[in-house]
Amino acid sequence: MWVMRFAIWAIGKTNESYLEEGISKYLKRLKHYTKIDYEEFKDVKPGKDAEETMKRESELILSKLKADDYLILMDENGKNYDSTGFSVFIEQLQMHSSKTVIFLIGGAFGHHKLIRERANHLLSLSEMTFSHQMVRLFLSEQIYRAFTIIKNEKYHNY
Repeated sequence: MWVMRFAIWAIGKTNESYLEEGISKYLKRLKHYTKIDYEEFKDVKPGKDAEETMKRESELILSKLKADDYLILMDENGKNYDSTGFSVFIEQLQMHSSKTVIFLIGGAFGHHKLIRERANHLLSLSEMTFSHQMVRLFLSEQIYRAFTIIKNEKYHNY
């Protein structure tokens, strides 16, 4: 039997130590529940405009994806969940999805149509706008929270 994996992929490096520390904290905690990988991709060389830059980022990600990966784009226009609803979504993915679920945090300009066409789901953490670096921390914490809800543990206040 195969084991589902989760991954958080992000375009660009995290350059704030407090964010790196928080991300590491939640990734370490998550290893108790699931296999999770975290990968930061180097910023692509900027194109002549935002469209070209997004296209280059998409091509980079598409070259790394496997055909059976379940791709979730972090997107301001994506589906919003409360924490309990997100845990239900995660649980459903575990029962019905591919071997690897990848949460992709795009670059500063968002996601190109090439990667949008490949995406299986769009997810928004909030109607508010957060820096791409902060989204990494918030997402890792929410994935951790989802697993504690699934396991009926005390972390999440009911």
